[in-house]
This record gives sequence, structure tokens and C-alpha cells, in this order.
Amino acid sequence: MKFDLHTHHERCGHALGGIRDYIEAAVSEGLQVIGISDHSPYFGHPDEQPWPQVAMAKRDFAVYVAEVLRLKELYKGQIEVLLGVESDFFPEHAEAYRRVYEQYPFDYIIGSVHQSGGVSIFNKKRWKGLTEAQQIEQKELYYDLIQQSARSGMFQILGHIDAMKGFYPAFSAIQTQAVEYTLKIIGETGMAIEINTSGKTKDVGGWYPADDILEMALHYGVDVTFGSDAHKPSRVGDEWDQVAARLKEIGFKDWVFFRQKERVRVSL
Repeated sequence: MKFDLHTHHERCGHALGGIRDYIEAAVSEGLQVIGISDHSPYFGHPDEQPWPQVAMAKRDFAVYVAEVLRLKELYKGQIEVLLGVESDFFPEHAEAYRRVYEQYPFDYIIGSVHQSGGVSIFNKKRWKGLTEAQQIEQKELYYDLIQQSARSGMFQILGHIDAMKGFYPAFSAIQTQAVEYTLKIIGETGMAIEINTSGKTKDVGGWYPADDILEMALHYGVDVTFGSDAHKPSRVGDEWDQVAARLKEIGFKDWVFFRQKERVRVSL
């Protein structure tokens, strides 16, 4: 069974095409399950849409959910459409996000850290001039946020857990025990992590997370799922077969997706 739980569309302001385009792409690629998981609005910010090129407006959220639910019914028998969302995680605003999400019948919620220390994780200027000790501090701050997101109980999946390397490949070589400790916490909290193939679109190339992190995930009993993080329909299911083969080599026997927040296991 082929599935992809991480897709976007035009409401977020930086993706191409409508939801139906991504569903049709999934059908064409032979997927049995497609999850729609666009970027959540900034529910902790007072403005309606503070960053229009990053995430949808608050007024669009209920419309987004309604459209996915309508398409879920429309495509029933052809492909299973799952209602998801990729949620930012800000500890100080977690309860505001939680209150909104409780109003809707999500199949799953992806928790992703996109900002650390108030700066985008993809901003490579954040590393300029830092000492080795400061680099370690920044990496540990990022993983502390991921640990908090795992413990929050808000999510079923944690998104792209080493994405900070996206435009700064040297990130992976910064030595700290925080990565392994984070995997231990994720295992204890029962969160799944995604293998996200959008790293190929960034300077680092490859996937999130790297193989060494996947090996630690297996050691700590962390379930894995698949997400292309497609921002254009042609990337739906991108490198699914290659990821499945790599996971088998590492030692995984299965991976998961979520339906009504219940884990569904799929053999590799």
C-alpha cells in the first residue's frame, strides 16, 4: 500500500495547485492513500495572516477543512483522502493551537518546528560567525523544541526532524547528544516521525532525517511514516519506493499512517 501524508496547496502562499490537483496526482502515481496537510495559520499571532507567503489565513482554515472533507467523499472508492494539517509548534502558543484543532475531525496532525530562537530554521545567515559552542547551543535549542512538541500530545507525527540542515548541510556534523535523547523521548511518547523527501529540493539534498537518525529511531522503537512535503503536484509520492527500500535495509519491518488519529501499520 502506497501513501503520502505530507502535501500542501496554494492556500499556504508558496505551493502550486489546488487540493484536487494533489489528489489526482496521487491517483496517477498509484497511491491508495493521500493526506492533505497544508500549513496551519499562525493562531498565536494577533493578525489574520501575518505572513501570506508562509501559511494560510485564519479565515481560510474552516474552508480548507470543509474542502478536504468534501473531496474525501468525492474520491471514496478511488483513493482514501485523509484530513491532516502541518502545525507549527510554539510552546507559548500551544494551547491556542490545541483549542482550534479540537474543533475539527483530523485524521492526523504533523507537528513541525519551523522557527527556533525566533528565526527560521532555514535561514542560513543564523550560523554566520558562530563559535563551535554556539553552534551546539543552537542545535540543542532546536531539538529541545522537538522534544517539547513530542511531549505536548498534540500530534501524531513529527515533521522533518533534522530540517535545520536544509540550507546548512554542516548542521549534521555538529556534535551533541541532543539528537539521540530526542529520539528516546519520541519513542517514549509514541510519536511517529516522517521520512520527508523534500530535502532534495534544498542545498543539503537527500531526505529528512538522515540514515543515522533513522537507525536511532529504530533502536528506540519509533514508528516512521512517509511524506513527500509536495508543494507541487508532480512531487506527490516522490521517491516512495526508494525510501521503502532504504527502511528495509536499515531494519524496519513496517511503517504507519493515521486514520481518525489511529495508527495503521503497513508492511514494508
